[in-house]
Amino acid sequence: MSDWVIEAEGITKVYRMGDIEVHALRGVDVRIARGEIVSIMGPSGSGKTTLMNILGCLDRPTSGSYSLDGSQVAELGDDQLAEIRNKKVGFVFQSFNLLGRQTALTNVELPMRYAGVSNDRRKRAMEALEAVGLGDRVKHRPNELSGGQQQRVAIARALVNNPSMIMADEPTGNLDSKSGVEIVQILLDLNKNLGTTLIFVTHDPEIAAHTKRVISLLDGLITEDRIVET
Repeated sequence: MSDWVIEAEGITKVYRMGDIEVHALRGVDVRIARGEIVSIMGPSGSGKTTLMNILGCLDRPTSGSYSLDGSQVAELGDDQLAEIRNKKVGFVFQSFNLLGRQTALTNVELPMRYAGVSNDRRKRAMEALEAVGLGDRVKHRPNELSGGQQQRVAIARALVNNPSMIMADEPTGNLDSKSGVEIVQILLDLNKNLGTTLIFVTHDPEIAAHTKRVISLLDGLITEDRIVET
């Protein structure tokens, strides 16, 4: 097994809008090791969301090579990309993205349903909810949970398939400061206890201060890649 979860080289992304070409990424090289905690930062329009989408297998690069956990994924078809994404990547989004009519338990089970997991599905979902401190909220629907609790459900859903990495896109953006601190700590504990690779995509320097490495983007290029002093 490679020490690298992410190996991306020469990644470009060009969006065409009529006769206009928008160069969102202009040749990005990035490696992220197994078990690392990394922040990807940059202002709006810097390319950080585009990079997240490519690293998370939500999109493909226009050019360049990308290996995720040893699998070459840059040129995979949509179905193959979806399968890799489901098995290898857990997402935590700012807006939680929970199904409103489903319970916390059913929301957490969803990635396993998509992956075709049938054995111990409910047990694994329960264990994931217990790991984020929601063992007593499994039958609650999102509208019966606070914002912080909804984000905990999203984290449980992200980790239930034992992904190679979790990508957290502005995970505290819709939370009050106290809940935000708790969510960041839960994610850091997952890294400490399970060795889960964590990638934060964020504007927030306070989140970046908790990570071990900061990758800064501007105009589709990496301008800085530094280790955070502890």
